[in-house]
Amino acid sequence: MNHEQHQRYSRQILLQEFGEEAQHKLLKARVLVVGAGGLGSPALQYLAAAGVGTIGIVDNDVVDISNLQRQVLFTANDIGTYKTTVARTRIVAQNPDCICIEHTVRIDNTNALDIIKDYDVVLDGTDNFSTRYMINDACVLLNKPLVFGAVLRFEGQVAVFNLADAQGIKTNYRDWFPLPPQPTEVVSCSEAGVLGVVPGIIGTMQATEVLKIITRIGTPLHNTVLTYNALHNTFYQFGVRANPNTQYPATPQEFMAFNYNWFCNIADTVPTVRADEFTQMLLQGNILVIDVREPNEQPRITEFSSINIPLRSLQTRVPTLTTQQTVVVFCQTGKRSAAAVKLLQQQFPMVNVLSLQGGIQQWLHNNK
Repeated sequence: MNHEQHQRYSRQILLQEFGEEAQHKLLKARVLVVGAGGLGSPALQYLAAAGVGTIGIVDNDVVDISNLQRQVLFTANDIGTYKTTVARTRIVAQNPDCICIEHTVRIDNTNALDIIKDYDVVLDGTDNFSTRYMINDACVLLNKPLVFGAVLRFEGQVAVFNLADAQGIKTNYRDWFPLPPQPTEVVSCSEAGVLGVVPGIIGTMQATEVLKIITRIGTPLHNTVLTYNALHNTFYQFGVRANPNTQYPATPQEFMAFNYNWFCNIADTVPTVRADEFTQMLLQGNILVIDVREPNEQPRITEFSSINIPLRSLQTRVPTLTTQQTVVVFCQTGKRSAAAVKLLQQQFPMVNVLSLQGGIQQWLHNNK
């Protein structure tokens, strides 16, 4: 460690529990951050500032204006640019000691093992179940510690998986959730929203766990899930036990053949209508529009007439549909409306029922 590095990291080297030995471990460490969004943004900045020697960033998305409320790594000038490119530029500017590797790809079971194998710790900043299960399984196969994070509305969770505790016990994400929830049972941040500071808090907690794992100071959250509620500023945590019946791909070949979309029930397709086509249908008339969002979900729609039947009530409040009209179902992003279309098709197989592609958010965006 040279004089400049010693000065840069002096405040943490001063810590009795830390010292130069821990700093050397950080400088030699390789950390992979999957997702440069709300969780990844703060995690990347603090990992780089702390002196992690090599940081890999996996993301194939570009910066969007809706990201800026919580993804503090980006500015308005970055809109339309790949997140990995912006993140690498900012990280290297923040700390030239850090080697930053861009993986501008969508991580899946065809490339995950090749990407993850070169890193010591994986930080999961993704926001969907199929990718979470896939990253978990890859880390189990490669024996890599996994730092998990998730946020929604005013709450967040952080945990450490695939890392043995003092008794030699280690659990993984499948021990917590052996099976994924149905797509209609959960909503995402894009549907339900999230307070911008919550990903910052959880992402920073994830970075803390990574630093503890690398330097071996303190006690990581292995086999433990910590939950934070911003509205009441409360924390609670619970343990995760190893499940002897947990099943996951046991070999790289099984992993690469596993269909994670099918496993998470998101592969089925339903008839859809694009936002521009929906606008034309509204002008032509003879269309019934059903809003399957919850009554308090925003934004309120005043641009056209619709009836509100939340998805959870659709089986008991089935509307009367006829073959003389086309039915369009919408929600925020198109996930719940797709499930609603399946339900209505079972009841009315002869009626033309469509899901609004991209949900009402996409339609409003197209009609600004």
